[in-house]
Amino acid sequence: MNVRIRYTRFLILSPLVIGACQSDKEKEENKVNIIYILADDLGYGELGCYGQEKIETPNIDALAKNGVRFTQHYSGSAVSAPSRCSLLTGLHSGHSFIRGNHEWGSRGNVWNYRAMIKDSTLEGQFPMPDSTITIASMLKDAGYKTGMVGKWGLGAPHSNSIPTRMGFDFFYGYNCQRIAHTYYPVHLYKNEYRMMLNNDTIKPHLKLEAEANPEQAECYAQYNLTDYAPDIMHHEMLNFIEENSRNPFFMYWATPIPHLPLQAPQRWVDYYRDRFGDETPLVNASYYPHQYPRAAYAAMISYLDEQVGELIDKLKELGVYENTLIIFTSDNGPTYIDADVQWFKSAAPLRTDPKTNKGYLHEGGIRVPMIVSWPGNIKAGSSSQHISAFWDVMPTLCDVADIEPSAFTDGISFLPELTGAPQIKHDHLYWEFPGYGGQQAVRKGSWKAIRKGIHKENMDIELYNLDTDLQEIHDLSGDYPEMVKEMDKIMKLEHVTSAIDRFRLSALDDI
Repeated sequence: MNVRIRYTRFLILSPLVIGACQSDKEKEENKVNIIYILADDLGYGELGCYGQEKIETPNIDALAKNGVRFTQHYSGSAVSAPSRCSLLTGLHSGHSFIRGNHEWGSRGNVWNYRAMIKDSTLEGQFPMPDSTITIASMLKDAGYKTGMVGKWGLGAPHSNSIPTRMGFDFFYGYNCQRIAHTYYPVHLYKNEYRMMLNNDTIKPHLKLEAEANPEQAECYAQYNLTDYAPDIMHHEMLNFIEENSRNPFFMYWATPIPHLPLQAPQRWVDYYRDRFGDETPLVNASYYPHQYPRAAYAAMISYLDEQVGELIDKLKELGVYENTLIIFTSDNGPTYIDADVQWFKSAAPLRTDPKTNKGYLHEGGIRVPMIVSWPGNIKAGSSSQHISAFWDVMPTLCDVADIEPSAFTDGISFLPELTGAPQIKHDHLYWEFPGYGGQQAVRKGSWKAIRKGIHKENMDIELYNLDTDLQEIHDLSGDYPEMVKEMDKIMKLEHVTSAIDRFRLSALDDI
């Protein structure tokens, strides 16, 4: 029998949780503002406060210094779309509707950038059902102004699965994650309409010309155009916050950084070029080539850090910083192409490896940094080993907003962990991912189980003790057969057959 858990709410007595004697207006005025920052492909070890030594992130580190740094937080999946679906709906990937990246190729030539520019019906990804309830829709019903800036990736224009029909009052950014393969797109979306930018149609994944000299800077000029999307989206986010600073607001900032391609402000590239020295140019790139790939990758992360600092400054300027909960995290582990994540040790102390990071349910693919800042309400500079995941965010934010959720969730609120109250813990966490051969994973206490190659009918389970083997090197399945049986039982319990053929794991569904 498959079970969906409704989370347990806690009464946390603090200055921001208001007594029943107050009027509805007073309650609304005292609601906490919420900002959720989702980086894209940012590895567990790519922030200074998580041990990064080559990339500077002073503003994000300051968030950790003034808040709580979680060391055992997990994304919803190992790639973008399913991870975001899990986040917004509060369901793990055995129950959620979107379980993998689905570009909805039946519509036509969806990978042709110029075709998408001409025909918006080719943009976007496979949509969520019209009946989907999201964090945004619940907070909107509770009186919050809800905004999203960044990358959506969970629907397509002309469908009902777009931000403004999934609970957001305001949206500015990329509807389609394929178009997000360039930081200089021809257009972005403001609510439901295209906003044309002053950029040419330089298609994603364009290679260097055959006769180009990769040692000459001018060869790369075509990859850096006029309107840099992260700049524009950041401006729109700050405007939204300023316009709604007198109302309770929820901002979901789904920045595309540091997802490839390597396109960063030149001043930051120059900064890291001076630090790192000359490099071997990235010529045969999967995305765009770059003369200084390490400097560019570090530049993207430091630029994001700079934006976080500007956001904090804006909140303080508006006088709302003290009444704002900020969560910073990433949608999955670091990439395995174009960026030299081994050199940066991007997943450390987890394993940094092409077969264990993005796309895989190993720790490096799904364990992500999470920092929570809430001035005056949580212990500054603290660290938490509480085991949590994206599907816990919905019940947590409902707790913060003092509302009942209007949908089932697999999550458990981690608000008690933030405020020092007794915290209920998960018996286990579960993931499944139909991509990269088909995978399942379970975290139960110190134990981690992984099943890979499901599409080839492999049903073997690898078993690791994370207390002694954080890099998942020593498979203990042969030594602990009873634990393997327990993990197999959980995998069967938590898996519900997907309604979408592309997401099905036939070796499981045929049992």
